[in-house]
Amino acid sequence: MNQPAPASLRLSVIVPSWNDHDNLARLVPALVRLEEIHEIIVVDAVAELATAQLVRAADGLYLHAGVPNRGAQMNLGAENATGDVLVFHHADSLLSAAHPAAIRRALNEPEVIGGAFYRKFDRRHPGMLWFESVARFLTRHGSFFGDQSIFVRREIFRALGGFAPIALMEDLEFSRRLRRRGRVAVLDPAVESSDRRHLERGPWRTTLENGLLILLYRCACPPALLHRWYYRDSLPVPNEPVLTAVPLEELGPR
Repeated sequence: MNQPAPASLRLSVIVPSWNDHDNLARLVPALVRLEEIHEIIVVDAVAELATAQLVRAADGLYLHAGVPNRGAQMNLGAENATGDVLVFHHADSLLSAAHPAAIRRALNEPEVIGGAFYRKFDRRHPGMLWFESVARFLTRHGSFFGDQSIFVRREIFRALGGFAPIALMEDLEFSRRLRRRGRVAVLDPAVESSDRRHLERGPWRTTLENGLLILLYRCACPPALLHRWYYRDSLPVPNEPVLTAVPLEELGPR
């Protein structure tokens, strides 16, 4: 398979969103400043005028997904992407110039088909640093999580059929298939991710709950049931994704 030369690789950053305007107000301007990013695509589960204007003002593409189903949202973004590499990034995580540069270096090896970044927590919470070493070990030997900015060559993503439009665990399910497809890379610098859930619910409790969720998923527990438990009914369970691009006139002018 002929791969584009690393210098010519175009990176499309795809961000699934659900009531993430405040996070996007920080993220999108930061992404715009990164010259190595080809395009920014935000796929929102709520048609929010302020968010649409924010994304379009940055020359990004704003799409609307009818339900909050992260896997289906990311698939919609991928369908509309024009880059050679798809980077799936969470709205509450940060990217610096070093991250796209690391992706390019990794994909300089033709056999590398994708990968993810190690994860680090917000530096304002040193009490969470102990968990980073555990997370690094799990990343090297297990699945990737969505907040690790999973990246993949676009043709590989299409060949794999994209993310499964399941209610939860779409990241683990996809990364498992990605690892089976070919060589993946786990990269530094680590992506700085929000530790809000760990702080709100407690790091040990959150870690144990997440581990139990993963175990139940691997024991064939339905993702919709896991979704209901994880979000405590704060989100509707997405059974039938309805995904459309919202026309500009429906959300007002730029």
